[in-house]
Amino acid sequence: MWLKTAIVLLASCALPSSAIFVDEVDHLDFHHALLGTPSPQSTFFHRPSSASNASLLYTLSERSIIGAINPRDGAVVWRQDLTQLTPAQGVEGFLRASDGEPTVVSAIGEKVIAWGASDGKLHWESKLQGAVTKDLELLELEDGRTTNHARDVLVLSEHKGGVVRRLDAAAGTTKWEFKDDSGDLPFQVSSSSTEVIYVSLQSALLKGYKIRVTTLDSQTGRQKNQQTLTSENDVFGPESIIFVGSNTASPFIAWADKSSKTLKINILGSKNVNNINIENTSDEEIRKIQIHGPTGLNCLPHFLVHYETDSASWAEVYHIDLQSSSISQAYRLPRISEKSVFTVSHKDANVFFTRIAETEVSVVSSASHGILGRWPFAKSAHGSPTSAVAEVISKGDSAAVRFAFVLDSGDWQLNRNGGLDWVRYESLAGAVAAAWAEPNFSEDLVHELELEGHEDLLAAYLHRVKRHLKDLGHIHEWLQELPKRIFSSFLAAEVTNLDSFGLKKLVIVATEHGRVVAIDAGNRGAVSWNVKVADTLNWNVKAIQTGQGVATIFTEDGIAVSLNVTSGGVISQQSSGQNVRSVALISNEKDTNVVAIPIKPDGTPFSPLKETGYIVTLSEDGRVLGWDVTDNKVPVWQFIPPPGERVIGATSRPSHDPVASIGKVLGNRSVLYKYLNPNLALVTSVGLNEATFYLLDSISGKILHTSTHTGVDVTQPITSVISENWFAYSLWADLTDQSESKGYQLIVSELYESSIPNDRGPLGVVGNYSSIDTYPKPHVISQAFLISEPISHLAVTQTRQGITIRQLICTLPSSSAIIGIPRHVLDPRRPVGRDPTAAEMEEGLFKYIPNLEFDGRWYLTHSRDVEGIRKVIVSPTLLESTGLIFGFGGDIFGTRVTPSQAFDILGSSFAKLQLLGTVVALAVGVWFLAPMARRKQINLIWKR
Repeated sequence: MWLKTAIVLLASCALPSSAIFVDEVDHLDFHHALLGTPSPQSTFFHRPSSASNASLLYTLSERSIIGAINPRDGAVVWRQDLTQLTPAQGVEGFLRASDGEPTVVSAIGEKVIAWGASDGKLHWESKLQGAVTKDLELLELEDGRTTNHARDVLVLSEHKGGVVRRLDAAAGTTKWEFKDDSGDLPFQVSSSSTEVIYVSLQSALLKGYKIRVTTLDSQTGRQKNQQTLTSENDVFGPESIIFVGSNTASPFIAWADKSSKTLKINILGSKNVNNINIENTSDEEIRKIQIHGPTGLNCLPHFLVHYETDSASWAEVYHIDLQSSSISQAYRLPRISEKSVFTVSHKDANVFFTRIAETEVSVVSSASHGILGRWPFAKSAHGSPTSAVAEVISKGDSAAVRFAFVLDSGDWQLNRNGGLDWVRYESLAGAVAAAWAEPNFSEDLVHELELEGHEDLLAAYLHRVKRHLKDLGHIHEWLQELPKRIFSSFLAAEVTNLDSFGLKKLVIVATEHGRVVAIDAGNRGAVSWNVKVADTLNWNVKAIQTGQGVATIFTEDGIAVSLNVTSGGVISQQSSGQNVRSVALISNEKDTNVVAIPIKPDGTPFSPLKETGYIVTLSEDGRVLGWDVTDNKVPVWQFIPPPGERVIGATSRPSHDPVASIGKVLGNRSVLYKYLNPNLALVTSVGLNEATFYLLDSISGKILHTSTHTGVDVTQPITSVISENWFAYSLWADLTDQSESKGYQLIVSELYESSIPNDRGPLGVVGNYSSIDTYPKPHVISQAFLISEPISHLAVTQTRQGITIRQLICTLPSSSAIIGIPRHVLDPRRPVGRDPTAAEMEEGLFKYIPNLEFDGRWYLTHSRDVEGIRKVIVSPTLLESTGLIFGFGGDIFGTRVTPSQAFDILGSSFAKLQLLGTVVALAVGVWFLAPMARRKQINLIWKR
């Protein structure tokens, strides 16, 4: 008891720490700035300045996020989320750039936007007034260049037919437009060295589509020529078109017949269709045909056709004769018994093709089949390449290449001459659920410590002695690693390896694309494993249960998948056959096991359990239900909001929410006793323009406290959290009852047994009490703070014993940050309209100010932009001073927090080498002076 009291006093004396210092960035925390899986059609290397040969890697991801990546280290230079600028959902996006130009142009939905290529700043924006963009190209003609050397933009949109527009590169204004009223399906816009070409699909009488090619004047947009290609027997939709070239000296369109035996190519502007026989020497069916051609009016008119079967791949290179408009095969790349990915790149007029196979990478010139470079290639453990872009530097008969390729897992990697430079874990974008998991080596220790914490003093001591005797069996391993630990402790940033103190934990993350990823929070967010569990694009995960080395994923369709936490291997997969609304995770107080209870859409638990306890569920019709887990037939109670209101959420105290003190000591040494009801539930209900928060007792369903706010914008984020004897929530509402002023507010309320110090209220004279019969209502003290921006999610830091000062973790979507507000700043007992007294100052109270400015030291994310965070989960460690935080949703972010500073470990500023040098110097001095002192003592004895 005396040790715990000393720790409490030490924690209370510590000053609240800063969120994170500059030298701790990327050491105590980690951040994956994610874009999403890159789109193959909108990913490329681009020089943002003609005065420099340095290029950046640009992409428009499947999540409609534009990003510029530094090819040297994979860091994000800039990024823009197009979904925040346009409401278009599920609409294809486009990104284009012209080599050496300072602008990149994007299009999605009805908006075309030009961005600064080097900094991502908005240059101009053009709205297509209800039309949907179908294609986007930059005009490479000489008349397409403006005075600022940017390129005019060609946009193909669909609005009651196809519309081709030419937009000015400097302002985005429309120079001309061509409307197609024929009823054709607009497909693509292209350009040659002299003309603009519009390609559409005309529905045939019986089946399929005919390809219609319309030639437009680049200056006026007027139609010059139009012709229809007979393709109805082969083309059954846009997916049947293999390739349409643009911005080349001789653009062409290509498709294949149904049997994949003939490749058909038409050079746009001509009437002839070239038929190329496909040489397939195996009995396997061709699964994929791809064509790779360069973009650039000065490039050689060469292209590559890539064929792939289930077990093999090969390619053929073709040349176009500009004078005769004929196509001939130049050479053939050999057939190999493995999958391949091809890329095309050019330098001036020269065109290069890069082949990425499963075992090697090779580069060839389009003019000759000679291999310019070949390097071994090691297949990634997280998947196989599906698409790539490359940059080639040719030096005579040799070449160097760097290529960025996308894996089938969604991750993005860059390889330089066969060596891996960096990995971007884009498969983590769109995380929908996450949970902490203990590694196998530490989970057993945590379990044993929890057992000791629930036993009496003698039993806990005997249990610890037995545990130590059992650990002696591993003493030889400990001795072998001792020199390494001693040596590394002087080189590492910390004094000792803190993995054994619970800082090395895994985070199991489920993504919307059906993948489960394990992130090592103790190794700067490194991915331990990445597995595909479900083949879906919208995986609705309700909860993740972890324990005993197993992680179980519960989904909306009633499927429970169990995986090995260490390896990611699937252990089992079960289905209940019924939809699941949510999953309740109940922890047993006697051990660390967590029991999962799936909840049906009507709020009914799936099956009764042997464990005793109560849970609160929400139903689809807006009711709040209280259940005894041993009986799922009839709810113990139900809460129905008043007419005109609907329940949007409910929260309860965390399963791990220890209380270090049952009261708050005041400055005059009196005590306000906390209202510590472990069965509290905070229910949020909204009406037309108001929100009400109900504090319920989950055992009896009684309403303990109610708070109502008017003038609420229910479309803005409304979030809440509850911990210990206090709760907090945030919303947009009226500032006062009589005022029309509105703003974002953060409200904090504390619960006490009585308003009188040293008074336990009705519980003071009661030995036993029941929540159902005579449980009293709390005394509530509340204060509201005006904040400058919305809070999308709230959480509270956790420590093992609850001694450390808590922080309120707030997710700020507007500023793309996560902050930790110290608990004492939000104390509702701060004096209003006056300065604090000496006794109040001794408590740490200071004058209440309605406007709460976010201190720069509260930002856990430092200066980073952490985008799209949906939720933050917290976890304690074996160090009382330290907790762990993990945010997910768009980006991935994790860090350590020490709200009362790291009072139980030595920091990185501790002079380890100086201490060692002092000890060594003292030892040497003692060894040297000991004989002299001994001789002096003997001489003194003889003199006597």
